[in-house]
Amino acid sequence: MKIQNKTLLITGGTGSFGNAVLNRFLATDHFSEIRIFSRDEKKQDDMRNQLRNEKLKFYIGDVRDYNAVEKAMRGVDYVFHAAALKQVPSCEFFPLEATKTNVMGTQNVIDAAGANKVNKVICLSTDKAAYPINAMGISKALMEKVAIAASRNLRDTTVCLTRYGNVMASRGSVIPLFLKQIKEGNDITITDPNMTRFLMSLEEAVELVLFAFEHGNSGDLFVNKAPASTIGDLAKAIKEIFKAKNDVKIIGTRHGEKLYETLCTREEMIKAEDMGDFYRIPADNRDLNYARYFSEGEQNIALIEDYHSHNTKQQNVEEVKKMLLNLEIIKNELLK
Repeated sequence: MKIQNKTLLITGGTGSFGNAVLNRFLATDHFSEIRIFSRDEKKQDDMRNQLRNEKLKFYIGDVRDYNAVEKAMRGVDYVFHAAALKQVPSCEFFPLEATKTNVMGTQNVIDAAGANKVNKVICLSTDKAAYPINAMGISKALMEKVAIAASRNLRDTTVCLTRYGNVMASRGSVIPLFLKQIKEGNDITITDPNMTRFLMSLEEAVELVLFAFEHGNSGDLFVNKAPASTIGDLAKAIKEIFKAKNDVKIIGTRHGEKLYETLCTREEMIKAEDMGDFYRIPADNRDLNYARYFSEGEQNIALIEDYHSHNTKQQNVEEVKKMLLNLEIIKNELLK
């Protein structure tokens, strides 16, 4: 990266992504100041005491509160917007709360960035935003629309998006749950063994965002190409690594879960630019002249398939084991 001695703000910075960004940048001269903006004072205090780094500045606040966001944004050059409600079941039961944080909160971040002439904002999205069927995915899909719409009107601030699939071993993901069940001697609970999910590390998620930092034009959406596996093979791989004898229990699909996840819809694949490890999807910059929506169509759409976890490269059990053995959480458990 060519960035040097700049100020970075990370919303939701005490989460898994924020910690990965800090691991990547605290020892470099890219940023002379990194601001952590989040609601959780306990996690901020833990991070402060653990890292003890003068570059870090902590701001208590909620992205739902524009004034709090705007104050934290003053003097900032770059923003990683990671704050979100991400749990599918909780968003299903509290969809308005998901909307307040994921949609209105994103608008606040972008408005505050524009008011303070921030150089670039990267908003983090999820595969669940493509063909969404649950409240979390719907709120993230609308977040993407909000960001792209705002990008058309900002002159001094570039707004980009990244969309990625399941990050292995992140908070709330299935790998820590499987480990906990193995350690406690309980059944390993699987919703549907044939369900597929993309597999990527937290470091790969950070690299995707950095790629967007360097190459993104306003309104661009970047998608990381990633392999996938079935949930059944993932559970089998973890059992084999730890030589676990736990039974596997099929509990059925939960609220709002899909059989597979989509990273790029076929409508997006029509205009996607293949950039090697990533797809770049430029913004649709048509104006409010609706004629094209009705009198002109896209013949090629019917010929294109969306990019999802069923048709990407599938990892077998041995390949999944290799990926898992690179994760810190797995390494640490094996050392115990």
